[in-house]
Amino acid sequence: MRSLERVFNKIKQENPLWSDYICFAETVKGRKFSKQTIGRYFNRLVDKDEYVKKDKKTLLKQLSELAQGDKKSV
Repeated sequence: MRSLERVFNKIKQENPLWSDYICFAETVKGRKFSKQTIGRYFNRLVDKDEYVKKDKKTLLKQLSELAQGDKKSV
């Protein structure tokens, strides 16, 4: 799963003004990662100062949905 970290680092390098969270969201977008994988790498790669701790569960849910692809659009 190191490819997730590699892709994250590449996106971060190409977009230095983006936050870690935005880079991570772009990394998982449409790539079908499991909730467990997203949670593990979120903890490792996204700076804790970029989100409020009480919002973490909601953020992880949104990232999971983003990773599975947009099922709601027509």
